[in-house]
Amino acid sequence: MALFCAPAFCAGAPTIGEVLDSQFRIWDGEILSAVKAMPADKFNFAPTAGEFKGVRTFAQQAKHLAAVMYDFSAGVLGEKAPMDTGKDDEGPESVRTKAQIVEYVKGALAYGHKAILSVNEKNELRNVERGSQATPLYGATFIMSHSMDHYGQMVEYLRMNGIIPPASRPKGR
Repeated sequence: MALFCAPAFCAGAPTIGEVLDSQFRIWDGEILSAVKAMPADKFNFAPTAGEFKGVRTFAQQAKHLAAVMYDFSAGVLGEKAPMDTGKDDEGPESVRTKAQIVEYVKGALAYGHKAILSVNEKNELRNVERGSQATPLYGATFIMSHSMDHYGQMVEYLRMNGIIPPASRPKGR
């Protein structure tokens, strides 16, 4: 099929990064709305009933999600992360309030978009400094899968506090 594609038609085909970013745009909205939905006085909530000993608080989940996004985005782009990712990708100690965490997550999401959009047919499989299987394509997909893992945990924390996650609310509310 590609051999018979008219140049004018084929020129408009999206890059791998654009395809991946179209999905990431959806997750961006879900992640950010979940972080914003948790009241500031509940940001340090962590479940205690059941097998939850030592789990991250809601704030720590959000900071870790963002720190890993900064870290892997930097790897995809081949540069140093523009923000502190903290010890073990836990985020900077100085970021503590809800407003600070929301801004840290917003910045990480924007940087994630930049990294994902940079992936194309020419660089998708180049080796990056993260081991033998680390490539921009791997980093871009890891940014998304890791983020949704922690988003899922944050959704549970919201529900444990009687908050319906924005992505689960009926349209128009």
